[in-house]
Amino acid sequence: MANEQKASIIKMNRVCKTYENGTIALENINVDIKRGEFVFIVGSSGSGKSTFIRLLLREVIPNAGTLLVNGYNVEKMQRGQIPYLRRSLGVIFQDYRLLPNKTVYENVAFAMRVIEAPRRIILRSVNSVLEVVGLREKYKCFPHQLSGGEQQRVAIARAIVNNPSLVIADEPTGNLDPETSWGIMDIFQRINKSGTTIVMATHDKNIVDTMQKRVIAIDKGHIVRDDCYGGYGYL
Repeated sequence: MANEQKASIIKMNRVCKTYENGTIALENINVDIKRGEFVFIVGSSGSGKSTFIRLLLREVIPNAGTLLVNGYNVEKMQRGQIPYLRRSLGVIFQDYRLLPNKTVYENVAFAMRVIEAPRRIILRSVNSVLEVVGLREKYKCFPHQLSGGEQQRVAIARAIVNNPSLVIADEPTGNLDPETSWGIMDIFQRINKSGTTIVMATHDKNIVDTMQKRVIAIDKGHIVRDDCYGGYGYL
């Protein structure tokens, strides 16, 4: 009932995506994700899961249907609006994508400098999010001096420093050992409890089954399961 009273942050209505080579990646997709939800997107390789994420980031556009993300009509938006959509999102990838020649502090601050935030706001915000991810003492370190888990924590800090209402994470624990992965998931839990919507693509069955969040399962371009607390076992 509570979710029904919240506004949608992602809404797909009969969305289809076919690539130029004829591959049907997604067909007739209907999804409504409310603000504040934590949603796992699961599916095997080639299921359409990656296309689902790319649509949200406007890396590809639907061939048919309507897609709304954070108030933006993705398939109808002008090219000049795309940076504004992406700045309203926090995005985290499996391979971290940190700037190798910049420190932890500089990597996180970069996201705020892009939007020309005042220096004093950058200082305060970066220190705050580094505290959240447990890296306040490593602000002078470069990425090569950090473990994989620490690098992913920097990536998370960079994604949330501008207070996005929606965080999209694509296999964020894919390169990490189980213990480190749970530390990362604890951070995502805390971010979500603060009101931020989390949409996470993952192959990690254990994480999905344990966390008991909403699961959207995609298989051969179709949603084959969409429910809460159902775990990963959709096949």
